[in-house]
Amino acid sequence: MEIYFYYCAFLLPILFILKHFIRPNKKHLPPGPFALPIIGHLHLIKTPPHQALLRISSKHGPILFLRFGSRPTLVLSSTSAVEECFPKNDVAFSNRPPSISADHLSYNYTTIVWAPRGHLWRTLRRLTFVKLFSTSSLQKSSVVREEETKNFVSHLLRVSNSNSKVELKYWFFVLTVNIVMRLVNGERFVGDEVAGIEAGKKLVEGFEETFMKGTPLNLCDFFPVLRWVDYKGVEKSLRVVQGKRDEFLQGLVYEFRRKIEGDCFDDGGNCKSTLIGILLGLQESEPEFYTEDIIKSLILVLFLGGIGTSTSTMERAISLLLNHPEVLHKVRTEIDTQVGHGRFIEEMDLAALPFLQCVINETLRLYPPVPLLLPRYSSEDCTVGGFDVPRGTTLLVNVWAMHRDPKVWEEPNNFKPERFEVIEKGREGFKFLPFGVGRRSCPGNNMAMRAISLAIGSLVQCFELEKVGDKKRDTSQLDEELFTLKSEDLEVLCFPRQEALQLLSQFQN
Repeated sequence: MEIYFYYCAFLLPILFILKHFIRPNKKHLPPGPFALPIIGHLHLIKTPPHQALLRISSKHGPILFLRFGSRPTLVLSSTSAVEECFPKNDVAFSNRPPSISADHLSYNYTTIVWAPRGHLWRTLRRLTFVKLFSTSSLQKSSVVREEETKNFVSHLLRVSNSNSKVELKYWFFVLTVNIVMRLVNGERFVGDEVAGIEAGKKLVEGFEETFMKGTPLNLCDFFPVLRWVDYKGVEKSLRVVQGKRDEFLQGLVYEFRRKIEGDCFDDGGNCKSTLIGILLGLQESEPEFYTEDIIKSLILVLFLGGIGTSTSTMERAISLLLNHPEVLHKVRTEIDTQVGHGRFIEEMDLAALPFLQCVINETLRLYPPVPLLLPRYSSEDCTVGGFDVPRGTTLLVNVWAMHRDPKVWEEPNNFKPERFEVIEKGREGFKFLPFGVGRRSCPGNNMAMRAISLAIGSLVQCFELEKVGDKKRDTSQLDEELFTLKSEDLEVLCFPRQEALQLLSQFQN
């Protein structure tokens, strides 16, 4: 057996070279740098990938054809390149590439994110839109976001009274995970009964370890032969992660069933409007389609897509406002004028707070939650910008590069929310894509925008915020600092505004 292994190790690289580098290629492929044998262009990708790809694009153009190991990859890094690709090729690029992570973490490719285009994907996307993200559904769930935002404010009031230094990163996460969990099963994840911040942090750390830990680029995806030996134990670790996730998700479903059977809900039957309640109801009528794995996969997507991205955007928005006090003052003036101090901000007020929306949009422009949109996969040969793109090509859209393109954005590295005052809502075209584009765009963008705006608006309405120390950052020179914010980076001096004392007094009764 050992001699056969050596034969394979010797012959596979030769076959790879013959296939990809020696035989004539009649296709008119997009440009790209010289590719090394076997590894292709992997040696050019340093951390972070979106910046490395921008450097390559600056030399070879906004439409790149790269080869990462055995995977041909198309990279788009400009608005014009994306316009060339979409919507003409949206169907051709409507699938996801297979990956070792998806093999183990997607419930056999039944999640909305990784499911191939077809009946399953269309049914799940339609279900999530109608039950969670449609205008009527968002109006119904607004009470959850408003209640959790008030709870967030009450916690900050309590903490600021006892210790003026507040770790906003933690509280933003608690706010977001509680909103999502209430939409899923009707209950908070970090409840008021949790004694102290330390106990809450342990809950949050456990949740982050199970669901928020990223899955970086894996060499096994580019060199499938490495899977034969489970390179670096990747598959073993993924099975462990999936085991933890499945145990948690199945526990949520079991507990929900137990409460329904025991009639433990005391909310007048509103438990049926939660995601698990809806799915269990559908399971009764269509058990063959709505299996346990389908139910868990939908909950998983809400966790992965709705918590980390919203939390990080809140963090970056506050960091930017603290570094630009003149913008913070303008946001506060708008809130004081349109809402006042007699009541808390509600979602119906957001339409009257356009500058707050500009701040959130500018934050998403500078720091899109996913700098490289989740990869797509061509199911057929197509053309992009006059170049041939073969079937089986992975597509990467470098939104980070697009949002900082000086040909499209004036002073692209500067924080200037005012730029969105002259951009008519919904008319950004392909220049502003924080939530993706086409069939695979994020369906929960409107819910995320409401939750983020409500949180930032309530924080500005009720509290004075100051940076700890005197560490003002120049965002014109800022590249990755806000991508790797640590807890101490969002420690602020937080104390109630004099104008909001009467409003906040309801939490002290």
